[in-house]
This record gives sequence, C-alpha cells and structure tokens, in this order.
Amino acid sequence: MASNRPAPEALCIPNGSLTEGADGGDGGDGPGGHTGYAGYDGYAGYAAQEPPASWEEWNPTAESVRPVRGKHRIHKKGGGGLARSSTVLGVGVIAAVGAGGIATAQGGKPPVSISLPDMASVADSLPGVGSLIDGDDTAEPATAAAAAPLSSAGVTGADAERGTTDAGEALRARILQQAENQHHQADDAQRRQAEDAAVAKAAATAKAQQGKAAADAKAKAAAEKREKEEAARKKREAERLAKLAKSFTLPVTSYVLTSHFGDSGSMWSSGSHTGLDFAGSSGTPLKAVHSGTITEAGWARAYGYRTVLKLDDGTEIWYCHQSSLAVSVGQKVSTGDVIGRMGGTGNVTGVHLHLEVRTSGGGAIDPLSWLRSKGLTP
Repeated sequence: MASNRPAPEALCIPNGSLTEGADGGDGGDGPGGHTGYAGYDGYAGYAAQEPPASWEEWNPTAESVRPVRGKHRIHKKGGGGLARSSTVLGVGVIAAVGAGGIATAQGGKPPVSISLPDMASVADSLPGVGSLIDGDDTAEPATAAAAAPLSSAGVTGADAERGTTDAGEALRARILQQAENQHHQADDAQRRQAEDAAVAKAAATAKAQQGKAAADAKAKAAAEKREKEEAARKKREAERLAKLAKSFTLPVTSYVLTSHFGDSGSMWSSGSHTGLDFAGSSGTPLKAVHSGTITEAGWARAYGYRTVLKLDDGTEIWYCHQSSLAVSVGQKVSTGDVIGRMGGTGNVTGVHLHLEVRTSGGGAIDPLSWLRSKGLTP
C-alpha cells in the first residue's frame, strides 16, 4: 500500500483586525458595533483559501483506521466464508468511501459509484466483525471473538444437524466415522468369508456324501447285476447239463470210487494215477457214455482188455481191465450201449473199471471233472 499524505490543513491569516462586515456594519469591536462572520480576519482567511487544483486519492492506513481487536486468522483457500484479511480490507474500503459512497480517482476522472453490501448480513456471516462495522467500543473482548468459528468451511449439513459447527471437529468426526465404517466393512467381509467357507464346506460334504451314495448305489446295482447274470448263467448251465445228461450217461450204475486222477503211488508206472477207478462186481455191464465210434478193442498189456470209444469232438474214452469185450473196431455205438464187462485183467489189485479220458491231442484229463461237465454226478 502506498504511503498516504496527511490531509491538507486550512490556511489562516491571524491579523486580528476586523474588516467591513458583510452586512454593511462598521467593523471593530467598539460600542454599538457587532462583528460579522465575514468581517473576521480568521474566517476571511478560510474564505480566501482556494481549493487545490486537483484531489488526490486517499487510502486508509494503520494511522487513519481504528485498530481491530483480537487475533485474525487468514485462510489461504476458503470453502464457505470470507477470510479475516478480506474483512479488514472491506472495513478500509468502507472508511475510505465515507457516507456518500463516492470515491474520486486521481487525474480528474469522473466519480464512480460503489455499491455496498448490506452491513447487517456481513456482520452476521462474519463473527467478531459486527463491532467493527457498528463502531461500538464496547465490543466483546478479543478472546470471545477468537473463540467463535471464523468460517463454516468443511461443515456439511449432516454435521450441522449433529451440532458440529467447527470444521476441525467435523473433519475429526468424519474420520472417526470412516474408520468405524471401515472396521464394520472388515468385520462384514470376514463374516461373509466365514459364511462362504462354511457354505463351501457344507456343499463339499454334501457333494462327497452324494458321490458316496451314488458310488454305493452303483456298486449295489453292479452286484445285483452280477448276481442276476450269475443266476442266469447257472440256469443256462443247468439247462445245458440237463440236456447233455440226456445224451450222456455214467459208464456203470453200481460202483464205488476208489482211486482218483492224480493220485501218486508205485503201482502206476508213471508214478501217478491217470484215470478214475469204479470198483464193483466182475461181469457188471459197461456202457458207452456217449455216442461215438469204437477205434480199439483188445488186449493192452498193463490195461488188460481195453476198449477205446472216440466221440464226435475227438475225445477218447478208455475202458480198461475188462473181463470181456462186446464191440469191435469201427462199430458205431449210442449212449448207454453195452460195450463190455467189468473185470480184473492186466495190472490190478482187484475187480474195477479203470476209466480214462483223453483229449484229441492225447493228453489225459480228470474223468470226474469231465463227467460233471456233461451234467453227470459220479
């Protein structure tokens, strides 16, 4: 701010003499006379003073403006009010303008009218400024003005409803509220995570139980299927054996099984028994187990009298140790036909039928299993 010059003082000519009055009366202070205002030297001196050629702009300074009580806060950025520095500037402008509201610029420019705001509204919006505008010397102490909030910047409508008018307290309350909200959000997130984990675990358990139940049901169905298939197989096998039993028969009707296939001993040249022995009475009829062709009928050294019956599939049936033969080579026989008589010829210890079953390749197999495969039960 530029330095201000002091206001010009009025010129006065202190000559102490009286001049002729403006009303034509005698001058002087003698008896019967009176003094006219225009006749007094001092007032004449004021009247004789010519106004200056031009007016200079006068700006208020600390010497020309009443000091402002209290401490002033200066807000660099305002969000909802006026800064105290602006208040002081406004007061200075008010004092400079004066009651007429007219300011004259230097250089002879025409006067400019300045529109002033309502001082009552300014005083209401700016705490502590009302006393400055009213010119009241009995204003509250500076501490009372400083205690009031200078601005409502940062105070929302919700803060005002809660009774908070201080921007700092409002900010603190919002920070605490935000922290509490974040805490609640964290608790909610943790609770949701726990609930999601419980739901996932329950779903996994239910899925595992469903999988186990499905596996059990599948296994049960498979077992039932196997049982049904086995039952069906046994039924088919029984039907087949029943049918075969009609076409097969045991070689002898009255007998006792003594030696089985695979028995070991010194009585057999191979070291083990190669057939199945049916012990009985000498002369008991021996029957053809199935239809076929006689390929051998005669003496066979250790086998005694032997008859070989060849079936249609190539299987050979040996009847050994016979006392007599009833068929000849090349003869066709049917199931149940008598082919010879039980005896004790050859290498034997008693009367019996030594029955052997040979495959088409010549290997001996268990006669008991073979007879059972044909539906026969020795």
